[in-house]
Amino acid sequence: MTELIVQQLINWITLGSIYALLAIGFSLIFGILNVIHFSHGDVSMTAPFIALGVSQSIVIFIGASAPGLILIFSVIAAILIVGLIGILLDKIIIRRFREAPAMMALVATVALGIVVRELIRHIYPQGSNPQAFPRLVSGTAFEAAGVSVSWFSLLVAVLTFVIVGSLFAFLRYTGLGLRIRAASQDRVVARLMGIRDTNVFRATFFIASSIGAVAGLLFASYAGVTRFDFGVMAGLIGFSAAVIGGLGSMPGAILGGLIIAGIEVLAQTLIADGASYRLVLVFLLVIVVLVLRPSGILGRVVMEKV
Repeated sequence: MTELIVQQLINWITLGSIYALLAIGFSLIFGILNVIHFSHGDVSMTAPFIALGVSQSIVIFIGASAPGLILIFSVIAAILIVGLIGILLDKIIIRRFREAPAMMALVATVALGIVVRELIRHIYPQGSNPQAFPRLVSGTAFEAAGVSVSWFSLLVAVLTFVIVGSLFAFLRYTGLGLRIRAASQDRVVARLMGIRDTNVFRATFFIASSIGAVAGLLFASYAGVTRFDFGVMAGLIGFSAAVIGGLGSMPGAILGGLIIAGIEVLAQTLIADGASYRLVLVFLLVIVVLVLRPSGILGRVVMEKV
């Protein structure tokens, strides 16, 4: 019994960390732009395909003499490229809906997600088929109560802690971070104070998309496979976590990711054929939160004059 509990705790922390990283991107973009970037999940899940493409290209042109270094380089390249893709999508499409009604931005980003998925499907070789994705690290790190804790689970937890800590430090102690926080509070006042919101938006999209890329890579490595349509589920889960915790709240995004992962793990542990019902329970919780507390658990209620 103890071994089962420890194993499920490890699964919860691993999955919750990945979901928290996905949710942070949604909350960060919404907190700054007040726009729900519904294609964020699809953008994030381009990272595994980019990493595979980069690694395969290196092997073709240089050889596979150092597979570990190739994997590290491919992962870093994928994170940076996805960050630049986020900036590009904002510049070409999303920025045109900053002042538009929320429904227009929602529909536009849903359509953008479809475009991203179909581009992956048709451009990547055999993109319609599942693509095997390697574990970023393998082996057992240590044992806890007789349960082996893998290096991958440890990597996910530590990496999430470092990213979240770095993001909070960046937003609190750097000049650009302070400008991002100012723009999130009141964009009009921020402009009057001389803050160039264009730079703020670019930085926000780069950071959110890069963190999403990390989540996408970890998600694919956790599953051992990636698909062109994984972005749909990643987007729904990340957005749901952000909604549960409170859109625009970084701590809320983390809490929401952990809650959703906890529900999934408990469903698969306690319910017969629980894997089939885990998403039902997750989205039921989303409905309950929206009914009882529309701003989310840690979200703040915004009063608007009319």
